[in-house]
Amino acid sequence: MSKLILSLDGSILKEIPLTKERTTIGRKSHNDIQIDNLAISGEHAAIITIYNDFFLEDINSTNGTFVNGQQIKKHLLKTGDVIALGKYNLKYVNDAAQAPHDEDFERTMIFRPGTAAMAAAMPASAESHGVTHGKADVPTASMLTQPSAAQASMSASSSPAAQSSAGVEPAVVLPLGVIQILSGSNAGKELELTKNVTTLGKPAVQVAVIARRPQGYFITHVEGAKFPVINGITIGVQAQALRDHDVIELAGIKMTFFLKS
Repeated sequence: MSKLILSLDGSILKEIPLTKERTTIGRKSHNDIQIDNLAISGEHAAIITIYNDFFLEDINSTNGTFVNGQQIKKHLLKTGDVIALGKYNLKYVNDAAQAPHDEDFERTMIFRPGTAAMAAAMPASAESHGVTHGKADVPTASMLTQPSAAQASMSASSSPAAQSSAGVEPAVVLPLGVIQILSGSNAGKELELTKNVTTLGKPAVQVAVIARRPQGYFITHVEGAKFPVINGITIGVQAQALRDHDVIELAGIKMTFFLKS
């Protein structure tokens, strides 16, 4: 079980289990974790739970949110992390062993609809597919059951073979994108970009997402003071299309993007 240990000047005040999808922290009474101190904003920060991962987000607070002495906007919490809010500390503890991952290479994360990272990775045509004003249709258990006969028929009629026989050109299949590491201890390692959104970098240092869209692969800056560099040129805040054999520099690691034939 994951929890926060609230302390002040080294004295433990209480332990708060993280059992909700979204846990808010702030000075106002409606927050899940209320800390009545003027240095803390009315709605200061939130912890988002996604499967077994916990993400801390600063909610445009006045004095900022700090983890292990570093100011953050978004941060993947690891057991032992200390969140500083004014004079108060919140230590994050996860009793369950966390799966190891290579921070020098990649970590795939799932972003909740409406967050900046999801918005950046979302195709421009998303509004025509049920996503409007930062909200998305979230699949429920009932949507994961076996398809009905009508659905099966619709799926079959939309297959490339059916489209071809009906005189309709099938949709172009996007070649699989691959990231190959060029520097560091993981040089030569490859990562196939099979997910819709893949996150690369080091949390709290520099993070970017690569989104797989019908039009191709796009990279977007998510976290860190420095923006990713593509072919020697720093990208801006907007998503940038990746081309075959582009060279990416991110979090001190150089890598290349290519399309599998």
